[in-house]
Amino acid sequence: MFQNDNAFRALGRQECLRLLAKVPVGRVVYTRHALPAVLPINFSLGTDSAVLLRTSPGSDLVRAIAGVVVAFEADEFDAATRSGWSVVVTGRATVVTDPAEHERLAQSGPTSWMPLRETVFVRIDSEMVTGRELGGTRVPQ
Repeated sequence: MFQNDNAFRALGRQECLRLLAKVPVGRVVYTRHALPAVLPINFSLGTDSAVLLRTSPGSDLVRAIAGVVVAFEADEFDAATRSGWSVVVTGRATVVTDPAEHERLAQSGPTSWMPLRETVFVRIDSEMVTGRELGGTRVPQ
């Protein structure tokens, strides 16, 4: 049981972005065949606070999310203390088509944990950023 009645705390935009920058993997939430789909993927944050993904140009993910509004969620939790946080970025996903930006991201953007012959970068604009922090306490044994 929590000993704190105020266990959840809403996080501001800047705090959410600071937390996102600390973790390497999040989940893209999108629609596939008219059903909800969730895909874990590594990412980075752009200087404009956009979520940046690197994947294969022919991937099902690119076809499903290019030009549509998606959600991106990342979190970090500690089961022992029942504490952690969760951040959700909601915005339009677009494939980076500008050659100069593509080259810049190839040098400084996210890397893919999967080996890729060709790469495409997807930008998820941070139109809405929300987050919650759970501040728990250890449960007596």
